[in-house]
Order: sequence, then C-alpha cells, then structure tokens
Amino acid sequence: MQVWDAIRQKRAVRKFQETPLPDDVVHRILDAGRRSQSSKNSQPWDFIAIRDRETLQQLATTGNFIRHVAGAALCVAIITPEPGERYGWHMFDIGQSASYMQLAALEMGVGSCLGTVYQPDAARALLGYPADKQLTIVISFGYPADKSRQGLGKKGRRDFDEVVHWERW
Repeated sequence: MQVWDAIRQKRAVRKFQETPLPDDVVHRILDAGRRSQSSKNSQPWDFIAIRDRETLQQLATTGNFIRHVAGAALCVAIITPEPGERYGWHMFDIGQSASYMQLAALEMGVGSCLGTVYQPDAARALLGYPADKQLTIVISFGYPADKSRQGLGKKGRRDFDEVVHWERW
C-alpha cells in the first residue's frame, strides 16, 4: 500500500470481527509505534498490548467513548511520563506513535480507533503501570466487521481551500 493511499483510506473502525490478530501482525503494529520519531529522540512511551477479552471489556469502561475497546482483538495502551514541562511534546510524540501504528495496521487490513481514558485510577488498577506514569490514549485494533465502509467517513473532509491559508490567514 502506498502512503498516500493509506492516508486517504484511513478511518476510525469501531466494530471488529472476532478474529484474533496473528502475533506477527501485533508485533509489526507495536514496532511501528516504537520506531516513531519523537522530540529529541526522547521516546516518551511504553506500550501495554492487551488481548485478553475480560481485560478489554473492563478497560472499555474507563472512558466515556471507548466501548470499541471491548470488541477489539488488540488494544494498545500508550503509557507516558506524568505531566511536566515536556507534556505538550510528549502528547505530540505519542500522537505520532499512534499514527504510525494505525497506518501499519491499515496496510495489513487491520482497522483501528483512538480512545481517551477518563478514569486513570481504574485503568492503573487494571493494568498495573507505575505511579509515575499516566495513561491517556488507547488504540483498539482488529479486522473491520464491515469492510464495505472501508475508507468512507460520514462527513468527509473540509475542502483543501477552506483549510489551507497561504502566507497569512
């Protein structure tokens, strides 16, 4: 798959088949995130790869809009340092890491969707990450349940000329 095709086709997938992801697919997704660029090569992330159905279902209750995690074949919890002076950069860096994982997944026919954890204490109790770390972003992965909608969004995108301002606003 060409990069531009992946960018054009990428969409949020919230309903997945019950088919598990093969280990090599999971490793490729995680390795794509690990290889992402980061500010000053700080690599401010750790990943918790979750495939256990019960854990996925419990994790899905830690955010207001992450029910899709319960049906995923894999969920990656991106763990970062607690907020500090580099918080903005850390969030930017994990966004890039998430994008790399999602594009790698798409190339292999795997759908994905980002989600936000709103109950970090419950997530910490469930996943056991250290007290000096935080979990804000999770990504669910799995084979799309409805392939007919692949690459089709409900609203589309704003026109190029509406978004891009040349030289000045």
